[in-house]
Amino acid sequence: MKSNYYNFKKYKDKYLLTNEEGKYIFLSEEEFHHLVYREYNKLEEGIFVRLKQNYFIYDENDEVFIEKVKEQYRGMKSYLFSATCLHIFVLTNACNLNCVYCQAQDSEQNNKGSMSVETAKRAVDIALQSPEKHLTFEFQGGEPLLCFDVIRFIIEYSQKNCNDKEIEYSLVTNTLLLTDEMIRFFKTHAVKISTSLDGPQWIHDGNRSDKSGRGSFSAVHDNIGRLKQYKVPVGAIQTTTRKSLENPKGIIDAYLEERLPYVFIRPLTPLGYASEHWDEIGYTVNEFISFYREILEYMLRLNQKGVRIIEGHARIFLRKILGGFSENYMELRSPCGAAVGQIAYYYDGNIYTCDEGRMLAEMGSDSFRLGNVYDTLEYDELMNCGVCKVTCQASVLEALPDCCECVYHPYCGVCPVINLALEKNIYSRQANSYRCRIYKGMLDTIFGLIYNNEKALEVFETWI
Repeated sequence: MKSNYYNFKKYKDKYLLTNEEGKYIFLSEEEFHHLVYREYNKLEEGIFVRLKQNYFIYDENDEVFIEKVKEQYRGMKSYLFSATCLHIFVLTNACNLNCVYCQAQDSEQNNKGSMSVETAKRAVDIALQSPEKHLTFEFQGGEPLLCFDVIRFIIEYSQKNCNDKEIEYSLVTNTLLLTDEMIRFFKTHAVKISTSLDGPQWIHDGNRSDKSGRGSFSAVHDNIGRLKQYKVPVGAIQTTTRKSLENPKGIIDAYLEERLPYVFIRPLTPLGYASEHWDEIGYTVNEFISFYREILEYMLRLNQKGVRIIEGHARIFLRKILGGFSENYMELRSPCGAAVGQIAYYYDGNIYTCDEGRMLAEMGSDSFRLGNVYDTLEYDELMNCGVCKVTCQASVLEALPDCCECVYHPYCGVCPVINLALEKNIYSRQANSYRCRIYKGMLDTIFGLIYNNEKALEVFETWI
């Protein structure tokens, strides 16, 4: 017998092992020592079989082992077989809200602008050159509904010129400017709507108010209802601030009241306003992980009672852990999805590797700029530029110190943009950085619930 490559960590009274194929196993200290010292004959038969089934060990004479793991590894790296599929159109940096954690702008930014039809046309022409057949066009801002005419143009123009490509449209909006005309248009063109719902009214309004300090909860509540009435697909994401930590159950209850069975618990990213206001709205890693654990435990109890609700981050991780398949979530892949998975077209024509790249540009750094639609009209040029190549290189976990030896690296990802923003280097120079500890804590929580908890595992299997 031979051992396949694996990483490990001490986990409670056992060891957690993972391998490149995304498989995991818990071993006692004795079992782990037998594996390390290749004393396979001392392992219980059940453990031996599981180690073999999960590709931790294999027969020396097994000439087809590589064929067996190939399909599993392909599933974990399936996104590498896709070209740029997500194209983000940042239509404006103007907004009708004044959210305390806005990542898209900071207090020093005074210039506001909107995308012209000509800029939009050039951006679409580039997006349609992607070799990927299935594309997603996402509209963002600021508040993109301030530029509804440009949204209409992009959808109608891309549909006329898409050839054999299939395009899915999504809109990220606070919904306050939503009209019946817009809703009917979105329904006609199958546009999916994503909004923000941070929890019950007192939390949401504290995070997301307009310029005069008036909260947006009531409008969001009403507009979610309107969209559901028209049968337009609508979902929401949550951003965690210090206020959120006070009432984790209330956040989930707020989603259930809106009949939203999917909640994406998102930690703060220290960019833009969020960075400036960190002392007011931020928290420690341990505070967030304690909050996240309480969220998941509450959701598990609800699911066990027949109330269907899923947490988004956990679902992404669980599809890898339990399903052996990695969906194309840009932040949790290796390399990350910058440029090769997503591209962001800013209102002024500048093209960035990703949404985070253009957010960094809002803070004054154009480091992740690939080009401009008025200078570059070829998708291949963007993929061959140095910024694209270096960003990809800097996010390959298998080649990064610490990451390559981490037990969670088959499920995780790094962000060169955030590395540059926080550490002034696209390669993370700090082991266990803030973002790293957040993801480790989330995975600790998930594996902790899987550990010797069949009921939790049963629920998790339904989430994938």
